[in-house]
Amino acid sequence: MISTSTSVEKPKTFSIALVNYKTPEITKICLDLLHQHLGNENVPIWVVDNYSADESTEYLRTLDWINLIERTISEPEAGHIAHGKALDLILERVDTDYLFLMHTDTFVFDKNVFPMMLNKCIKNQKIVAVGCVEQLNRGTTRTLWRFSSRLVKHHFRRLKKSAGLRTREPKPYREVYLKSFCTLWNCKLIKQHGMHFSMDDRVPGYTLQDSMTELGYSVELLSPRKIFSYLDHIQSGTVAAAGGYDETHRRTKMYNNILKRLNKDDGKT
Repeated sequence: MISTSTSVEKPKTFSIALVNYKTPEITKICLDLLHQHLGNENVPIWVVDNYSADESTEYLRTLDWINLIERTISEPEAGHIAHGKALDLILERVDTDYLFLMHTDTFVFDKNVFPMMLNKCIKNQKIVAVGCVEQLNRGTTRTLWRFSSRLVKHHFRRLKKSAGLRTREPKPYREVYLKSFCTLWNCKLIKQHGMHFSMDDRVPGYTLQDSMTELGYSVELLSPRKIFSYLDHIQSGTVAAAGGYDETHRRTKMYNNILKRLNKDDGKT
């Protein structure tokens, strides 16, 4: 089912894509903020409900200013596969050249994040995407420590492997893939080359990024400090909201603390 709203037509440069799965509280906060910032801008907001069958689905049906797609799932799917298929449903339908991918645990407080990212693509038509490779702003000290520890672990595992010892496969120590909590894609280019977000069993967008860069396109990387000056993101907040972690997990605690703060701030306005 797709429900659309009518408004005074203005040029539409970009659309926004969201996927909801059993996250009623944070989905409402996310969409309320988007409507507050973009309600008069004629920006198409597309939301796929991934067969939540809960109060979040009922809530989305009440919004006449979003384009709602209710996706039915015939058999169990891994979370990232379901998410990727949902994004591709939106990609098929949008008629704008650019598409912002967002998560329902992304809360935009400064709408200038949209023109800031959009201008980078418009100024350079070889840029296929703009975004950040980190899901939160750890600060300089924590970032350096994380990079250093991953670098040491990577080379230690390679050393053990070369010596014929049993070890886990070395993981990349440097993040290279854009995280979709707030990423801008040039969907005109994606469609032109017959590609989409879910191209295999990897995280949606990873193979797309590899394929487009192999064709000579580039991605623009934003620093965590830059992008998080415009928004907040709860790392794995959608998983925590859907009960994917136990109550004592650090990400569940992070989710509850941020949600409590947001609700408190909302009560003051």
